[in-house]
Amino acid sequence: MPRQARLDSPGTLHHVIVRGIEKRDIVNDKYDRKRMVSRLGDLAEETKTSVYAWVLMSNHMHILLKSGPAGLSRFMRRLLTGYAVTYNIRHKRHGHVFQNRYKSIICDEDFYFQELVRYIHLNPLRAKMVKSMSELDRYPWCGHRVIMGKRKAEWQDADYVLSWFGQDISTGRKAYRRYLQDGIDEGHREDLVGGGLIRTMGGWSQVLTLRKSKEKVLCDERILGQDEFVERILHEADKNITGQISINERVIKAGKIILAACEESGVSVEALRGGSRRGALPGLRAQLAKELAETARQLGVTTSAISRIFERTK
Repeated sequence: MPRQARLDSPGTLHHVIVRGIEKRDIVNDKYDRKRMVSRLGDLAEETKTSVYAWVLMSNHMHILLKSGPAGLSRFMRRLLTGYAVTYNIRHKRHGHVFQNRYKSIICDEDFYFQELVRYIHLNPLRAKMVKSMSELDRYPWCGHRVIMGKRKAEWQDADYVLSWFGQDISTGRKAYRRYLQDGIDEGHREDLVGGGLIRTMGGWSQVLTLRKSKEKVLCDERILGQDEFVERILHEADKNITGQISINERVIKAGKIILAACEESGVSVEALRGGSRRGALPGLRAQLAKELAETARQLGVTTSAISRIFERTK
């Protein structure tokens, strides 16, 4: 199956997951870890990318960020390519360090911001890299330490994260830490990093309920959000690609042209499709063929798509 295009628009909240190629380590020692975190911070400040949560594991990395004016793709390309070049030089190796395609998920901030911060920052505890919350508070390769005030990092927006938990820093920090503590037993969250419908609906139990009711829900591998949020993001992305109107809107417009022409000529669409050469039908077909060919060019619809629209227009 061909890969889907990235949904990349400045100011969008993304959960980014970077993995080592063939599940290999992306950091070998403390020096590598310092370089990766330093590079993340420098680029975040330079590109005005807001970083809210992050964790650097041995063979992968999670980042929760809001893309800056240049968008996500350029930020990630500079982060990963620059690190990979110096990593290879230092370790006298060649080839890829990361999987060719990092994973980026657009997130519905209102519903998932707090859960994503918690999920990302609990990674070291789930992986038993630290044994307790008190160790996690001091763990250097995770944004949790910054939020807890154990380390300064101007490039990480800890104040924004804490504002979700309290009206002042002290209150917010206590509530935030309790929130993480409450999530320790949740384990791996497939709905936060998994695919499509499972993520959209919030887990398999909801999916099974959905199937029983035979209800349809819009979902997309690249988006974490409820039905309406997914629909809005896809609509906005489509408008950005076409520069004008969405695919559905283009299809509807072409269909209306066929209907209007038939009504004006006093013939039915069924007769137009039927192949008859009586009366005005041959001329109308020729007129529509010419008009729709030009419409297709203007609207970004292929001629084969116009044919399909014509076939199903009633």
